[in-house]
Amino acid sequence: MEHEVFVPVPEEPLREALADPERVARAVPGLQRDADPGPDAPPVVGRLKVRAGGHTITYRGGLRIAARGDGGYAVTGEAHEARGSGAVTFSLVLRLAAAAEGGTQVSFSGTASADGRVAEAVKTSPQAVESAVRRLLARFAEGLAAPAADDEPSAPAGVSRVFDAEVPPPSLEPLADAGVGPEAAHARRTMIGRSAEEVDHAPPRGRYAPVPAPETLGGGAALRWAAPAAAVLVASAIVVTRALRKRR
Repeated sequence: MEHEVFVPVPEEPLREALADPERVARAVPGLQRDADPGPDAPPVVGRLKVRAGGHTITYRGGLRIAARGDGGYAVTGEAHEARGSGAVTFSLVLRLAAAAEGGTQVSFSGTASADGRVAEAVKTSPQAVESAVRRLLARFAEGLAAPAADDEPSAPAGVSRVFDAEVPPPSLEPLADAGVGPEAAHARRTMIGRSAEEVDHAPPRGRYAPVPAPETLGGGAALRWAAPAAAVLVASAIVVTRALRKRR
């Protein structure tokens, strides 16, 4: 098997990544690394789910990368099916070569053997299995080219990073530093809506509005009772006056 991938980074960062097992593990797409593989385990050990030819197979195994005298790297690995008796072994040679515009050509060559479910997939759809392997190698090379976690720039103080986009924190006083007066601030809030501070402190409306407390009987209540009583007295006086006139 032979495969080549172009990555737009210089050769030296790729060699640094290949010498670091942590970055090699991050470069393997979909690898779930074991927390405690043991003292005799390979530098990179974990579980990997592979989809090929309509089959989804989960393998558990290890990977080793060692520098060669000719400037290349020996990549060896072995894995077993998590649910089954199938196994896969491979031995590859990885080489780096400087390419145009500061990039690097990453080439893979070697052999692999397998039995179990992946062997059945090769019999039914060899092109699909080959495509899956080439896609895995391409993504591995691209993962090596990704910057290390310690080299990624951190967000400035007071700025949150969401999906690699810097988003400044919201301000509750957008006019505090603008030097405008209260009238202009009120006009601006009227045009663009209430500020976040006003919304946070506004009482709820509609069905969730608080029930008003019962009013105490005070001067206002006495006046409200006095008005109907006075009307009744006036009406009674009119009736009595008319009755007296009729008697006369």
